[in-house]
Amino acid sequence: MSKKQLLAILGSTSTHSANKRLLNYITSLSGPFFEVATFDGIDKLPHFNPDLDGAETPSIVIQFRQQLIEADGLLICTPEYVFSLPGSLKNAIEWCVSTTILSNKPTGLLVAAASGLNALEELKLVMQTLEAKFTDETILLIQGIKGKINAAGEISDIETANSLINFLAALNDLVDF
Repeated sequence: MSKKQLLAILGSTSTHSANKRLLNYITSLSGPFFEVATFDGIDKLPHFNPDLDGAETPSIVIQFRQQLIEADGLLICTPEYVFSLPGSLKNAIEWCVSTTILSNKPTGLLVAAASGLNALEELKLVMQTLEAKFTDETILLIQGIKGKINAAGEISDIETANSLINFLAALNDLVDF
């Protein structure tokens, strides 16, 4: 039996972001559950424009949507910028609004930031509006991430490490459901 395909979207465009290290860590843990592919074009997506959504849909948007369609599940891992979602992540999600790609898509929502409360609430609202399928167990907020992950991408906080394992197990169960 082949592994389930999980598409990860990183909300940060920073090369050295704690969220990027966190996503790499999650990918290393996901072996028993998923084959993880990360959408690496979030910073290349054009600004959402409904006038381009149709016959003139940009090819990178078509590729992004196709990756979402082919994935068994979705993982969004994002920081919080100025008490909100990063613009690049919100833009990517907006390119899905005119579709049903995210409807019933098993989804994990992970916000790792200094606080993250506002970004998490926004992300939950947006994804609920697009009818993504997630549960309380597939939502994780990691506050103070920079003090919990080192430059090598190792989690130094045992509670966070355990939370990530439980999060992945719950996402696996949701994809199987």
